[in-house]
Amino acid sequence: MVTILYLIRHGETEGAEKRRYKGTTDVPLSENGIRQMEQLSAYIVKEIKNCSNPPSPPLLKGGKGGLLDAVYCSDLKRAIKSAELIAEPHSINPIIVPSLRERNFGIWEGMSFDEIKEKYPEKFDAWAGNPLKFSPMGGESTLEVKSRVMKALDEIVQNHNGKHVAIVAHGGVNRIILSHWLGIPLENIFRIEQDYGALNIVEFWDRYPVVKLINGMLNSLEKE
Repeated sequence: MVTILYLIRHGETEGAEKRRYKGTTDVPLSENGIRQMEQLSAYIVKEIKNCSNPPSPPLLKGGKGGLLDAVYCSDLKRAIKSAELIAEPHSINPIIVPSLRERNFGIWEGMSFDEIKEKYPEKFDAWAGNPLKFSPMGGESTLEVKSRVMKALDEIVQNHNGKHVAIVAHGGVNRIILSHWLGIPLENIFRIEQDYGALNIVEFWDRYPVVKLINGMLNSLEKE
């Protein structure tokens, strides 16, 4: 049986007009971020109903909702709120998994890209050039993030064989997940974009991942 995973980056956050490393800082969604998640939630319902492997029978009586078997998210409120909006049409509550939270950026937490470039130019260049070899000072390494995140992902996939599952996480986390499933070296995680509200779709055939969509944005998806 095919397991279908909808891997989502949370919606836009407050203060998103300036690029900065929010990391484990617990910032809320902006009003635009809430709208993004409401629209994506409706899109996912349509996507599941129209896919070649829809849930059968529906999980709820009367054939309404219940198309997602579960929704998982990190323990940061921008992911929790996003997950609540994704889960709402399916009459389920998100399952909070702390291991899915964003990378801890150490002393760079809360700093804008421009501020880091100005204060730590050599370290920022090293990090941007090879995020596997170099890490934010005082923060988590890429391998540390991968270890905790992929352990959680493996359990989720195992527990929902043949089902449709959504995971709401973060840009850095999603890049590591997708790199792992695609076999891309972790030095190249920044070659994968993850915009606010991005949708990635992955099918598992006997636990073998096939990535069907990366960084899907609703405006583009609705034109297809």
